[in-house]
Amino acid sequence: MIQGTTSDAGKSTLVAGICRFLLRRGHKVAPFKPQNMALNSAVTSDGGEIGRAQAVQALACGLEPRVDMNPVLLKPNSETGSQVIIQGKALAEMEARDYHAYKPKARAAVLESYGRLAAEYEIVVVEGAGSPAEINLREGDIANMGFAEAVDCPVILVADIERGGVFAHLAGTVAIVSESEAARIKGFVVNRFRGDPTILEPGLVWLEKHTGKKVLGVLPYLEAFHLEAEDAIDRRQSAKEGGALKVVVPVTPRISNHTDFDPLRLHPQAEVTFVRPGDAPPPADLIVLAGSKSVRSDLEFLRKEGWPGRIERHLRYGGRLLGICGGYQMLGGLIDDPDGLESTPGESPGLGFLNLGTTLAPEKQLLNVKAKLVLEGADVDVTGYEIHAGVTEGPDLARPFAIKESGEPDGAVSPDGRVAGTYLHGLFESPEGARAVLRWAGLPDARTLDYRELREKEIDRLADLVESRLDTGFILSLLGVR
Repeated sequence: MIQGTTSDAGKSTLVAGICRFLLRRGHKVAPFKPQNMALNSAVTSDGGEIGRAQAVQALACGLEPRVDMNPVLLKPNSETGSQVIIQGKALAEMEARDYHAYKPKARAAVLESYGRLAAEYEIVVVEGAGSPAEINLREGDIANMGFAEAVDCPVILVADIERGGVFAHLAGTVAIVSESEAARIKGFVVNRFRGDPTILEPGLVWLEKHTGKKVLGVLPYLEAFHLEAEDAIDRRQSAKEGGALKVVVPVTPRISNHTDFDPLRLHPQAEVTFVRPGDAPPPADLIVLAGSKSVRSDLEFLRKEGWPGRIERHLRYGGRLLGICGGYQMLGGLIDDPDGLESTPGESPGLGFLNLGTTLAPEKQLLNVKAKLVLEGADVDVTGYEIHAGVTEGPDLARPFAIKESGEPDGAVSPDGRVAGTYLHGLFESPEGARAVLRWAGLPDARTLDYRELREKEIDRLADLVESRLDTGFILSLLGVR
């Protein structure tokens, strides 16, 4: 099990790298994260919902994602509450205190899923959540040491030296956890180091002597490394060509699946700007409203930030507007939540850029989709996935964005062709699909970018680092592998 001294210490990427390293050695390996809190999720091959990080780790193992790889997913919809997803299916909206009382049942689901994976695969590489030193969360823990103790799992602790205080983080974690948990920690990994690693040597020697734990290696900071983020928005861009299409994405409080934009951030002909609250948006060729875990409240946020007026001006001057999932629902005239699925029951007026309306429904749609993109006469194959709890109806659906393999239409396009909406997440991962949207948005010479190939290269890059920079012999010995 890989645990971290902090959030974003590098657990997800280290698990992906170790999984690919083991796969290349011929081992049958699977990833596992007992409990995840994130708004970036994926649809599994068995029709459930898990964190996107575990979906990427499954790819690192050469596997299709499945719900057992992340049996508990918490999707925050307020400062104190989350939608609780157990083994791929939405269970309920819970406040933090209610979920704490529910943890024994969540623990049973976690152990059941882990048991299935452990029976099927030679090796299971587990990712913790946050930090095991969060003492206030230790009672009933299923995310870190509570899980490791339950299944008798050795732990490697990773710390991010970019944050500073790396020796205090590692030594302090060992000091804070219980005696049996400290004994379970078998080694340390220092992550994201810049410069000459020999400068670290005195500190590493002290750390090993002070804690009695082995330092397994130091991983360098990877320049221009791109792998889908578990939750934080990645704003980094690849180098852009002159005349790149300007794409602007408003950042709402409950923005979800913003990994949709990773292929555009890495495209040399598209420059993506995420506009935070209070920031002045730059000029844009294309504005994209992203997915949302709380559509009505995020819609109200956009109004308070002045986005309706900005979008109207943008369209008057010839710009294009695209909505994805929750962003698509916002483009209509009405969003009705009669059962109070996201907040209090009621309805909210939409932005009115498409002639349609959405009613939120209890049954969430979870689908992997193959479709034909028909936007502005395009005729290209795309793949994606749907994660939404809403039924959308209205006249503009007569002009679909895409036609699914099943023959069902997806999305809608305005009569003048300047506004479009779709339920398809992951659309831009299809090279021809991304190209077609960029051409629609004003880039006639748009080229293709194979994002999936790039992602495979980045996972292999991680595995190369694991093999060259870490004590893999020690890691294999923990697994009982020669």
